Amino acid sequence: MKVFIGGLPLEVSEAELNAVFEDFGPVKSLRIIKDRETKESRGFGFVEMVNEDEAKEAIRCMNGQSYYGKRITVNVAEDKGPGFNRGGFSRN
Repeated sequence: MKVFIGGLPLEVSEAELNAVFEDFGPVKSLRIIKDRETKESRGFGFVEMVNEDEAKEAIRCMNGQSYYGKRITVNVAEDKGPGFNRGGFSRN
């Protein structure tokens, strides 16, 4: 199950976030999204967990919690499909 994490403090590393989610179960993959130019965190990321029940427990326990003094959002990631948010322009 893929999980969205929003509101991440900029100083959080992927290794640290991985360790937090591993408290709930095995992590298949994790990625903090970074700005293309500055390589700085954009404040959100995704974690894919092996077990759906463990992912749901992580969501239940972490959503709305304070992390480094910032309230984070943790929920099921929505699949936007191919081509979503490519380049920031409309094809209309």
